[in-house]
Amino acid sequence: AANTVAGTVSGWALALQHAGCTLPLQRLLSDAIHHASAGVPMTLGGAQIAASKSAELRPQPGAYAEIFEPRGIPLHEGALLQQAQLAHTLQRLADEGLESFYRGALAHDIAADLHALGSPLSADDLAAHHAEASVPLSVAIHGARLYNHAPPTQGLASLLILALFDRLKVEEADSYAHLHGLVEASKQALLIRDAHIGDPAWMTLDAQALLDDSAALNALAARIDMTTALPWPQPSQAGDTVWFGAIDAHGRAVSCIQSTYFEFGSGLVLPRTGITWQNRGCSFRLAPDGWNALASGRKPFHTLNPALATFDDGRVMAYGTMGGEGQPQTQAAVFSRYARFGMPLQQAITAPRWLLGRTWAEDSTSLKLENRFDPAVVHGLREAGHAVELHPAYTSVMGHAGALVREVDGVISGASDPRSDGAVAGW
Repeated sequence: AANTVAGTVSGWALALQHAGCTLPLQRLLSDAIHHASAGVPMTLGGAQIAASKSAELRPQPGAYAEIFEPRGIPLHEGALLQQAQLAHTLQRLADEGLESFYRGALAHDIAADLHALGSPLSADDLAAHHAEASVPLSVAIHGARLYNHAPPTQGLASLLILALFDRLKVEEADSYAHLHGLVEASKQALLIRDAHIGDPAWMTLDAQALLDDSAALNALAARIDMTTALPWPQPSQAGDTVWFGAIDAHGRAVSCIQSTYFEFGSGLVLPRTGITWQNRGCSFRLAPDGWNALASGRKPFHTLNPALATFDDGRVMAYGTMGGEGQPQTQAAVFSRYARFGMPLQQAITAPRWLLGRTWAEDSTSLKLENRFDPAVVHGLREAGHAVELHPAYTSVMGHAGALVREVDGVISGASDPRSDGAVAGW
């Protein structure tokens, strides 16, 4: 499904323009250029994914095997991952400008490789692309206003989960009511997401109007039975994503997600540029018309939804996670623990988590819990009708979350997920 133009680079350009950044591209890209050229040690998670996908990706056309299996086997943990062609591409962007990704000699090389590897994308498709600065969705809950990305992302689902949970008035963190309430709120939100979210130009649902409609939100919350689980047969998919956040000395906060979707995206690594092309186009439906249908010029639904919250007391929180179907659920777990129940930020991320739906290894519809939850909570969930499946502590299938908070006095705190390769840094 290498059938949609990659938008990250144009997004960088628009963000730089919006922020009024004066640093030259050479400085902004120099670290990435260095690490792509000199190499970085393969992480444990990266090595495990490379090993699991080797048989599938090694025979693919393009430069995958040359880069990720230079000696005929997948790179192991600690092995040096070097991407010389990608470093050269980043240097070209620094020299020629970010626009060159879509128009010019670099764009020509990208289009030529895509054509040679069987993608329908053309130089004209690249040239026609431009980033858009959409207005974020928002919803008010007790003590805060929450923000997330507008369609075609699943940002609406993330906001709905917390708006519905806010109406349940749960009082104790990591209790039966906390987990059951958020899981059931997730089901209501995901049903709306799966029925409506796609290219906003073709949607019939006004996402912001729904979030502004207290009566509609109350009605959705009223559908939640706090004693019985709603049957959940919904399908789901895996992916490969990174969230990062930053807050500067002036209080400007950024919550950002980038992704190739599946592990190694489409599996097409372009030989001339070293770019691993994404496969977000596989989110399209093959039905001839209607919601999220595959058609020329349409944007596919996707799961990326960076989150941000402003509190009534002046705090600002940037938070997010990778994890496809699990992103809204993990956001809800982290935010509710910190904001509603007063957990310290790191504890809110480290505490045991749950996931309704898919894992990295297989599609699934069960409710997965880390085995660190109170057995009484697990028993209560099973009694309510949840198909509970226990997983090891700190398993990466629960997503890789991160969060930053700027206090009213300007102090910034951060937290990173022990399930991931992430970190918090200040400078």
